[in-house]
Amino acid sequence: MGLEALAQVLRELPKPTDPNILVGVETSDDAAVYRIAENLATVATLDFFPPIVDDAFSFGEISAANSLSDVYAMGGEPKYALSIVCFPKELPLNILTEILKGASAKLKEAGVSLVGGHSIEDKEVKFGLSVTGVVEPAKAVKNVGAKSGDALILTKPVGVGIITSALKGGALKIDSETAKEALASMKTLNKDAALAMQVVGVNACTDVTGFGLLGHAYEMAEGSGVSFIIDSKAVRVFDAALELVKNKKNRPRAISTTSEFLKAKAFFAPSISEELRMLFADPQTSGGLLISVSADKKDALLAELEKRGVKAFVIGHAAEKSAFTLEVR
Repeated sequence: MGLEALAQVLRELPKPTDPNILVGVETSDDAAVYRIAENLATVATLDFFPPIVDDAFSFGEISAANSLSDVYAMGGEPKYALSIVCFPKELPLNILTEILKGASAKLKEAGVSLVGGHSIEDKEVKFGLSVTGVVEPAKAVKNVGAKSGDALILTKPVGVGIITSALKGGALKIDSETAKEALASMKTLNKDAALAMQVVGVNACTDVTGFGLLGHAYEMAEGSGVSFIIDSKAVRVFDAALELVKNKKNRPRAISTTSEFLKAKAFFAPSISEELRMLFADPQTSGGLLISVSADKKDALLAELEKRGVKAFVIGHAAEKSAFTLEVR
């Protein structure tokens, strides 16, 4: 669902009153955080979607990495997972077996146990996980809390939505270097980035997924009461995505939905091409973490990320609230 449609639905729901709910739906955060003891809280999330690649094992890996990412974005440590399966009765069961094998392999890499789940027959394959983790309440990282002067750091390139659409439509071959790079990015856990955040300490974080870089940056800035200034030249993108997005067949529908929502909320410098605007709104699967960190901790965080093998990059900064929540220059 798009940002506006989801917000409209959530506005109609009653707000939880349990004081142990530390993070709920009010800020559209990545996961729920519930305090179960003075120094312990659970982090819970749920995510599932149709296949974005034809290879069943790879789809399982990507889906698991994507589901785990919400816990990592909160600074949590995932512990166990339950699977959600929709599967057509006409398809061979070995396809589902491969999906589960791929997910299990990625969960094992994360140190997470798959302990059950639920399955139904459906016309289309859908798969995902409900993941539960733990975090110290005082160390939970929310998607609000960014402060003016913070540096904005992103841990993965953007453009995988366009690339996977091109794969589905036959505009790109699965054995191409572009496809290999995008698949590797989606399969990469955000575990090391989360650990780096906990070591250094940050003000806010979210993972970049279905609303694209701009959609999630907007939620983060709006909820924090600041504006984000994004340097378009500093955002790392998959080079082929800039060319692929020129063809309308390679554009996920969410690009137009997010772009329409942000029309009055974002300012783009005249030098920003239409292709780049669309790329920044491209829905990501298992995207990177967008981190807001104080300027005096920026170098320490970049060093900690590099030490852990995370190729992060500074894409801008937070500023005092202005007429536009986002400015892309």
